[in-house]
Amino acid sequence: MSVRRIPAAEAVERLRDFSAVIDARSESEYAEDHLPGAVNWPSLDDEERARIGTIYKQVSPFEARKLGAGLVTANIARHIAREVVDKPREWQPLVYCWRGGKRSGVLADLLDQIGFRVSVVDGGYKAFRTALLASLPDLTRSLRYRVVCGLTGSGKTRLLQALAAAGAQVLDLEALAAHRGSVLGLRPGDKQPTQKHFDTLVWEKLRTFDPSRPVYVESESKKVGNVAVPEALILAMRASPCIRLDLPIEQRVALLIEDYDWFVQDPEHFCSRLEALRELRGHAVVEQWQAQARAGQFAQVFRELLERHYDPGYSTSIRRNFREYGGAQVLVPRDHSAGAMAEAAAQLLAREPAAPTAAA
Repeated sequence: MSVRRIPAAEAVERLRDFSAVIDARSESEYAEDHLPGAVNWPSLDDEERARIGTIYKQVSPFEARKLGAGLVTANIARHIAREVVDKPREWQPLVYCWRGGKRSGVLADLLDQIGFRVSVVDGGYKAFRTALLASLPDLTRSLRYRVVCGLTGSGKTRLLQALAAAGAQVLDLEALAAHRGSVLGLRPGDKQPTQKHFDTLVWEKLRTFDPSRPVYVESESKKVGNVAVPEALILAMRASPCIRLDLPIEQRVALLIEDYDWFVQDPEHFCSRLEALRELRGHAVVEQWQAQARAGQFAQVFRELLERHYDPGYSTSIRRNFREYGGAQVLVPRDHSAGAMAEAAAQLLAREPAAPTAAA
């Protein structure tokens, strides 16, 4: 047997053909981004890479390679003992490292010697990333979108969840970004993905969609927290038909109190996040909101945030950026509850034209 080297563009299309996808890079490289579904078997961990790099520069490349060979061999032996002993002969792994060189090569050769059918991504993660970015615009343009618009608190996320539960195709960018898309949108304890990993998550999700059916997506800005929506996708969204979700402000306030309950439970955390609005809204206004929050007057704070901060900015931005917003289909749920959003989703899907069928 011999190790097969697969071009990155081919690997991108064939990921589901492999029994496992193995990332031989260090844990921090893996955390920054990795191929969808990949598991991490570091040939060298972060500390070991740093040690070898220091020796390479300060002593000699020869001494660094000797140390590296011992560490890589020991690490791979542990991975094989832990992960491989129960694998059948038919197990077919795909292995990669940064550029498809030494780290993945040693692991692939050993697995090949055992008798497994092993493939390596030619060019490694770097080539995969290039192939992903090259394929993303065409993949984005192959789909048609329905953009869910609405003022803050109108239930856009709840509607998307109801649509997904009803079987619709939904691209929830805020869920992928682990952020609710505003200055208050990061949930305590959550960590956003890196930009590279967000790109991969979006690409992976888009690949699951049927081009004959619409994809429902929220009217996001170019950035969701600290990550940017891929340029081709934001352009496609901004040129797509819109749905305007309308709720009265009392319902929107009630929804925000439910959806941002961590602020209600921790007023000081809420007050610290409000600090980001001082430059826009002024010291006096922010200090008033902080005092109200500390007094437990969250309904009043949220209402003022909507009326004085979120609504004016959103109304201007949505009309400027989403060119189909003026002709948006209007959807008015009976209230902000999950049940009402399920009814609204069913109403929306009932209006969707049937998917085109192939000619006989």
